[in-house]
Amino acid sequence: MKKVSDFLYRFSTGWVALPALLIFFTFSLLTLPGENQRTEMYGQGVGSPDTSLINSGERLITIAETYGEEGRAAYIKARWTFDLAFPILYTVFYLTSISFILKRIVRKESKLRILNLLPLLGMVFDLAENSATTSIMSAYPGLNPAGLLLAQVFTPLKWLFVGLSMILLVLLLLIWLVKAAEVIRK
Repeated sequence: MKKVSDFLYRFSTGWVALPALLIFFTFSLLTLPGENQRTEMYGQGVGSPDTSLINSGERLITIAETYGEEGRAAYIKARWTFDLAFPILYTVFYLTSISFILKRIVRKESKLRILNLLPLLGMVFDLAENSATTSIMSAYPGLNPAGLLLAQVFTPLKWLFVGLSMILLVLLLLIWLVKAAEVIRK
């Protein structure tokens, strides 16, 4: 893990972090609204498994039923096109941004530097959630007990690590700005 972390520190220059930020926000602005519209069209108000913080097995089955055959097929396709790209993009954004800032505010010897790997856990659980929920959608009207159980576990873990990555980035940015302001005042 340390080798991956060290690589990210070498890789995460301003010339990498800034384009990652721009690509992430551009993709989010141009693609997310369309995905939300498709969810509304098929979901008829029940939502989507991957936008909920917590899913029950009952809710996941209701979503699969409500989406209908066409909606389930569209959902599966979206998980392995759009929702494969999106976790990669937000993870690259968080990895490069967190690494870029951490290397400026934390000594090289500090054990805190390993925090730059936190976003990887969000991506892993996001992709695991996608696998579990697509197995539910593809099995319907049959039941996939393993998929139901795993989706209920992976969804909150995804949000936990994505949320922690977001909070970490904001905190690091604030610390960096405060330190920069102190240097300017001196």
